[in-house]
This record gives sequence, C-alpha cells and structure tokens, in this order.
Amino acid sequence: MTSGGVSYPGYTHGCLTYEDPATLRALAVEQVTAGLAAGEQVWVVGPQDRATMAGWLRSVPGVDAARRRDALRLLPVGEAYRHDEIVDPERQVRAYARATTEALAAGHTGLRVLAEATSLVRTPAQRDAFARYEHRIDHWMRHRPMSAVCAYDRRQLGDAAIEELACLHPQTNADVLFRLHSGGGDAVVALGGELDPSNHRGFAVALERADPRPVAGRLVFDAAELRFVDHRSLLHLRDHARRHDAVAVLRTPHQAPARLVELLGLTEVRVEVLR
Repeated sequence: MTSGGVSYPGYTHGCLTYEDPATLRALAVEQVTAGLAAGEQVWVVGPQDRATMAGWLRSVPGVDAARRRDALRLLPVGEAYRHDEIVDPERQVRAYARATTEALAAGHTGLRVLAEATSLVRTPAQRDAFARYEHRIDHWMRHRPMSAVCAYDRRQLGDAAIEELACLHPQTNADVLFRLHSGGGDAVVALGGELDPSNHRGFAVALERADPRPVAGRLVFDAAELRFVDHRSLLHLRDHARRHDAVAVLRTPHQAPARLVELLGLTEVRVEVLR
C-alpha cells in the first residue's frame, strides 16, 4: 500500500478499549450525536440487537427521525462483518468503500462507524486478519469521507490481544507504547510513542501486518511523534526495506537514530532529521 495527498479533514480512526459497558454506551451517544450534526450517515455495529442499541441512544435529539431517513443504522455485527469468521481485509475495505459511496449518493456528507468488534478478534487467526484490515481501512479512510472507532472489550480479550490491535490506530485510550498507522503526504506510515527492547517484537509483527510498500524505491516513515527508537526496531525497518528492495527513510526530530544507523552500517535505512 502507498500513501499520498492531503488527509481528509474529518479523518478519525480511534480504538476504544473498555471494561464497563457504560463506557461503550456513552461513546455511542457521542458518536451518533456528532455524526448526525455533521450530516453523516452513522452506523452503530454491535453484538446486541437493534432494540438494545436503540435504548442506548434515547438521549440523542432526533434519533428516531434519523433512523427513519436512514441517517442512522443500528446493525448487529454479523450484518457489517463476517461474524465469527476470519475477516478478509481487502473484501472488508471494499465493503466500506461501497457503503461510503452510497452514503454520499444519498446526500450524506460521509460515513461514520462505531464498531464493537470483540467477537471478530477472539482467536489468533482472527486477530491477524483483522489487524491487517485495520491498517488497510486506516489508509483508505485517511483520504476519504469515512471515520471509525473500533471498540474492544478488555474483559474478554485481555491486554496482549488489545495491544496487537490498538497500536494500529492513530488514537486510542489503550496503554500502548507505540502506534503504527497510515501516514500523510509521502509517508507510507506514521510512528508514535517509543520503540524499545520491551516491544520490538510487537513492532515487527505490526510492521509485517501493515506491510507498507515503497514509492519510487523509498519507504518513508513519519516519526515526528516517535520519542525513542532502539537498534532492534531499526533492524526491523532494515529487514522490511530489504524485503521490498527499497530504502527506509525515517523522518524524526531526534539525532540519535541517525547516529545508530551510522554505527550499525544500515545502508537500507536513511534518517532525515527534521529541523
């Protein structure tokens, strides 16, 4: 996948982890209220039935009228995804691309989705596929009038599974040390947080799942929000660049990565220090 162009003004891709169902209900009210005010079509996708989800939204002004004019859809998870199966990343992106096009054709300003996706990521195979999908839809949304918040129940999944998914979002309330998500401009990926000995294996997995592709022989990583990177993660960048016969370009405000790259002789990694 490649990146380029200007991010869509309404671009948002968040990850909410929760233990108290009231947190999810409050987010649903917030997202529906904001989406309807912006003229978007809003989908609330969850494991509950429609009547239960409608009950969450009783406080939202005009919610019944919004449902009648199809500005608000309440969808059991199996209607928006292949429930309890392994998600096909490319197929799911195409499905949301089609839904966004249809929302625009119906006169809405875009598509906003709140998806409670816990049931889709219970097994390692499901999480692997869904993580690949998360990065692909993140890249697609950055340049289109679609936004999304993915919600995961920590009680059912546990911290390790949550981290695999949350790190692939630009915004999250999860306690993750690093984030890897789609970049803007000519950056194929943006990195944030810290890459240290405790999480370099998780970074390698996230990088493999995202699988950014070079443009004109360059894999540009926007690391403006990356506070620290150690040599192990630089080696992962080198290995990824080698697999694609490219040069990884790390754009960072810090001098230390440049010194590490020079000491290690990493010819496939170039550091551009931001001024």
